[in-house]
Amino acid sequence: MSEACSTSSSPVSPSAALPEGWLAIESLDIEAQGIAHRPDGKVVFVEGALPFEQVSVSVHRRKNNWEAATATAIHRESSQRVRPSCPHFGLHAGACGGCKMQHLHESAQVAIKQRVLEDNLWHLGKVKTETVLRPIQGPAWGYRYRARLSVRYVHKKGEVLIGFHERKSRYVADMQVCHVLPAHVSDLLLPLRALIFEMDARETCPQIELACGDEVTALVLRHLEPLSEDDLARLRAFGQQHGVQWWLQAKGPDTVKLLDEAGPVLSYALPEFGISMPFRPTDFTQVNPYINRVLVSRALRLLDVQDHERVIDWFCGLGNFTLPLATQAAEVLGIEGSEALVARSRQNLAGNQAGRTRALAPTRFEVRNLFEMTAEQLVADGAADKWLVDPPREGAFSLVKALADLHQQPERRGDWRPPVRIVYVSCNPATLARDAGLLVHQAGYRCLDAGVVNMFPHTAHVESMAVFELDSAPVRG
Repeated sequence: MSEACSTSSSPVSPSAALPEGWLAIESLDIEAQGIAHRPDGKVVFVEGALPFEQVSVSVHRRKNNWEAATATAIHRESSQRVRPSCPHFGLHAGACGGCKMQHLHESAQVAIKQRVLEDNLWHLGKVKTETVLRPIQGPAWGYRYRARLSVRYVHKKGEVLIGFHERKSRYVADMQVCHVLPAHVSDLLLPLRALIFEMDARETCPQIELACGDEVTALVLRHLEPLSEDDLARLRAFGQQHGVQWWLQAKGPDTVKLLDEAGPVLSYALPEFGISMPFRPTDFTQVNPYINRVLVSRALRLLDVQDHERVIDWFCGLGNFTLPLATQAAEVLGIEGSEALVARSRQNLAGNQAGRTRALAPTRFEVRNLFEMTAEQLVADGAADKWLVDPPREGAFSLVKALADLHQQPERRGDWRPPVRIVYVSCNPATLARDAGLLVHQAGYRCLDAGVVNMFPHTAHVESMAVFELDSAPVRG
């Protein structure tokens, strides 16, 4: 079961004073399950229950130390409970599994995620941040510009379903609307179902991937068999009617191509920095463009780059942070693990160089296996005044371990020096906490700031950011 974001320290369970069979919910875990203790101390994880509620439950799984249950009645309701906006959310059969927290007030969702971050930092990394950053928040609805929607032709029903999977199930939810998707995409769910139903390939199209840019909405249709000319004509007509751009994917991501060769380019802007970021619909870009703009702005502000400094952007992707950094630093190095991504980053750099009143700083992109970094490779890439680290869920263990090795064995450094400040953007609080422990206890850094980024409202996903500074660096005033 998921680690609780807080647990009761009382030797007597609050449930002991309640009528027999009732439970008092004490806290919430990151899977949005209420946490209670039976009078004998056994932990119970309760779906559908919120902190400070009193509930009756139905147990569906028992272990020696814990039970998993579902709330069947709420006898005292939390003040933070709200009515879910989506008709497909809930614990009922067929409920959509895309969101887990719609029944909890948005501010309470953020507070729980902040607590999860702090608990992970302390329990996994033995790190306490000196300052808790104000959470980065944005629109709670219509924010999801990237999504992977399952497609299923159901013989028994004689219809096509398109959407996320049902809660704890491999079945596709019968979704007619989705409020976390942009409104114009939610409005396409039923027309898309009708389109696929009419196609010859309705049984061999398992997935539609959504990618929205600032001006273009792209849909990537995964098809297991070649599409007929009639099906291609249906896709073109749908695209023209609804203003979407179709891409086709016959096999792996490398096979993705536009249905028609010409078409507008997917892109998003970072207007504060005068940067435009073209991307392909299967590229990794942040799901929430509203939050991404604020995230980039705050990360650079916290990094506090000066115009004489060299910066390295580790796990740079398409240059989401690298190119804005090039508007502030003297020199920028972006490092990524994929030749294809680095090639695309170089294209984005070239595209943003043209027509600027102030040229971007000298910037280059290099390929490294970032999960097998060594102290020697760090030294070879040269010293930088500041680092921006934005790894996938696996974190940046190899990178920070190499940094710790150089701190503990200074004879290996030569003229190389460690960065005075690191901003670490994370999509997994557990690996952030692990890496923070290395930075603080073995690499000579302090954890100045940490806070959550509510990239995925109503879900259990915790995005966060932390700032580390060398102990020898001047204390901020």
